[in-house]
Amino acid sequence: MKSELIPALDLIDGQVVRLVKGDYEQKKLYKYEPLAKFKEYEKAGASWLHLVDLTGAKEPSKRQLILIEKLAKELNVNLQVGGGIRTKDEIKALLDCGVKRVIIGSIAIKNPELCLEILKEFGNENIVLALDTILKEDYVVALNAWQETSDKKLMEVLDFYSLRGLKHILCTDISKDGTLQGVNIKLYKLIHEIFPHICIQASGGVASLKDLENLKGICSGVIIGKALLDGVFSVEEGIRCLAN
Repeated sequence: MKSELIPALDLIDGQVVRLVKGDYEQKKLYKYEPLAKFKEYEKAGASWLHLVDLTGAKEPSKRQLILIEKLAKELNVNLQVGGGIRTKDEIKALLDCGVKRVIIGSIAIKNPELCLEILKEFGNENIVLALDTILKEDYVVALNAWQETSDKKLMEVLDFYSLRGLKHILCTDISKDGTLQGVNIKLYKLIHEIFPHICIQASGGVASLKDLENLKGICSGVIIGKALLDGVFSVEEGIRCLAN
């Protein structure tokens, strides 16, 4: 399996930020202009870019659609977007403005019927199921931008959707996100072993090129936010690491 580096930006009101473990109160602001930063990542060789609309995740009525459309039109590479997307209308609006993949999360747990309709209507290449998880007695799924946890076990949810056409998932270990403490290799290996046909995007905690080496061949994509913004390594170094 080819593993791609996917640079990420999280945006609140058009500004680049990073949260620690999804906590809006633990916010770091970066003085980068989103389009310029994405263009930099594009020039460095990234073929996919990842955007999280944190404003829209918290208040769907304030989704940054105008900015997202501008980014999608100005970029020459693929853009995937997530952040509290819960309706078919939102998905259609994002795909219509040039987004290549839309990430949905909480509705997979709260409204499985709708989630299955979405996979069927928009196609499993255009939809990524975000399953944010935290280890309690077992891995359980977190909801609503990590503001609550469900009683649903991660592997049971994956089993349900994998039998119904799911192709792409984005899995984040909340305890790792925004911490630069290293990725949860054990979690991604486990998913890959049980569901080898599912394309896994790993997210949360990437702290070094060693993390990329460990994920190579297990995950189809590795989403990197903080490590790139803080200059831990470059897009070029990351791409080389995943290619070798």
